[in-house]
Amino acid sequence: MALIKKLGKVGIILGMLVLTSTAFAAPVNINTADAQTLAENIKGIGPKKAQAIVTYRRENGSFKSIHDLAKVKGIGEKLVARNKSDLLLSDVAVKQTKK
Repeated sequence: MALIKKLGKVGIILGMLVLTSTAFAAPVNINTADAQTLAENIKGIGPKKAQAIVTYRRENGSFKSIHDLAKVKGIGEKLVARNKSDLLLSDVAVKQTKK
């Protein structure tokens, strides 16, 4: 019985660590990140959309604005707005300006 209690506590702690690490994802540079990094750090982006971002960037050049991300098929303004505080165009954070 004591083992079950210990395993339960370990499970709770591990669960909290996983939730904490995903809740505080590092800002991601949409002009340099690979597909895996984009998928891991942008809420609502999976592997297919992340690859679409990389392909779009390769075919059209660097994003000039975070709102340009919405030009990628499958990505809308709502998704960009939800993530804009975590998106970078360079190594410097994007200024929060209204469109």
